[in-house]
Amino acid sequence: MPSNTRPSTSSREDADVLDVLVIGAGFAGLYAVHAAREAGLDVVCLEAGAGVGGTWFFNRYPGARCDVESIDYSYSFDEDLQNDWTWSERYATQPEILAYINHVAERFDLLRSIRLETRVASADWDELSAVWRVLTEAGDAHVARHVFCAAGSLSVPNKPPIPGVDDFAGEVLFTAQWPEPAPDLTGKRVGVIGTGSSGIQSIPMIAREAGELTVFQRTPNFSVPALNRPLDENDQRRIREEYPERRRKSRISGGGSPYIAHPRSAEECDPEEREAALEKGWTTGGVLFGKTFPDQYTNIVSNDYARDFAVAKIRSIVDDPRVADDLIPTDHPIGTKRICTDSGYYDTFNRDNVSLVNLRREPIEHIADWGVKTADSSYELDVLVFATGFDAMTGALTRMDIRGEDGVLLRDAWADGPVTYLGYQVPAFPNFFIVNGPGSPAVLANMVMGSEMQVDWLLDLIHAADEQGVDRIAASPDAATEWTTQLETAAESTLFVRANSWYMGANIEGKPKRFMLYLGGLGTYAGVCKEIAADGYRGFELTGAPALAEGARR
Repeated sequence: MPSNTRPSTSSREDADVLDVLVIGAGFAGLYAVHAAREAGLDVVCLEAGAGVGGTWFFNRYPGARCDVESIDYSYSFDEDLQNDWTWSERYATQPEILAYINHVAERFDLLRSIRLETRVASADWDELSAVWRVLTEAGDAHVARHVFCAAGSLSVPNKPPIPGVDDFAGEVLFTAQWPEPAPDLTGKRVGVIGTGSSGIQSIPMIAREAGELTVFQRTPNFSVPALNRPLDENDQRRIREEYPERRRKSRISGGGSPYIAHPRSAEECDPEEREAALEKGWTTGGVLFGKTFPDQYTNIVSNDYARDFAVAKIRSIVDDPRVADDLIPTDHPIGTKRICTDSGYYDTFNRDNVSLVNLRREPIEHIADWGVKTADSSYELDVLVFATGFDAMTGALTRMDIRGEDGVLLRDAWADGPVTYLGYQVPAFPNFFIVNGPGSPAVLANMVMGSEMQVDWLLDLIHAADEQGVDRIAASPDAATEWTTQLETAAESTLFVRANSWYMGANIEGKPKRFMLYLGGLGTYAGVCKEIAADGYRGFELTGAPALAEGARR
């Protein structure tokens, strides 16, 4: 965490000009509030929800849990916090994660700087005074020198454009906005549309409660059992002893956790070694199976070995071969759509009260007041659940009216896909910074550790600008174009581009198709950022505001 304190800023006409305004109070936003305070900055955070937690506040669906181990998916900035908190199981559920987030907010007195139930409507750059003027949907105005947008990579639910989507007369639920208290599904006829991560996690839980469950699947996804388990006293003792080295390894790793792939390509292994490596990856659990071999995302032969292994596992679990066929993806290399982490997903389709509808074979024609009509059948329902994902990476930003230099809208600047420098900044939007934005590792790494790294780096950048007496930090267009081109070139050398994934924006109708993430890994990304900072923040233009420059001349 930056330990420096900023110099005094120049006076402006506006009273109560904040140094930093943070949008979003999830993991990234909460840390931004804490770290900005520690750096001596005046900070306020605006949060749309009625509580802190971001995605973990809204995603309360049954079965919701993180696919990164709890001991890694937690803050590392405070050793006492890390040692005092006890995680109950390997992969924490949503309630436990939210309890942890609330504990952090209370422990560090963050709530006094957070305005809950406050959704940002617009943000306008005032070039003359070098400030952002932010307006909430309730009409409240805020003025800040810098904005940190930490509104989340997966925070804007996707409502699919199905004919009659608003006509259903029963209860409609979205996994991304699950109500509290939880609805009673006991004995009801429930339909779930979508089999991404939230669908795969919620379907086993819903099946236990519903009278009948119909799963409408357009695109199957690979899922690996979490193999979750409680953490006992011996685990807790070991975790505390290993934390310093575990965090060190995580910071230099690709994914923000201390995982090391098998030392050889699958092609280089004999059958016994290869099978043992894959079995170890499978029993490690969750998304880490996608990293069994070092070339699994660049070498289709290695990827096929992993895919064939996973297919065999699925077939060994699902009793009905036809259902197994429908559950096995055939349209993408394994892992190029995020591997899901489940607890009994495939077993669920052996239950008598669960049926699977393959929408590629019988597409939905429309939704009616009584349920779902497909090309072949009619499904009468009491409850319809949309587990249809998010407008990932960009949706939280483009839903707001963010206007930069000359009034250009961010959504217009990104009409052909997002362009950023390091994922932090968009040309023509000075002093507006994105945490875990497109162009950064974001969801490809441990988001908590990535958030700490990015916020610290941005606060150091602001401190450097303040020390130089400049008030405007802007990414140069050339630097942003070069960075985005590098991302696309790197993606083209991998298997990721073979999948119509939300990494590519392919799940949103009309969204430009472009791979939006940095593939080099968190450790490498942090090294690139450090090198750019050491080179005087190469690629950023640090200048003074016109009004302040004029005042200095007077």
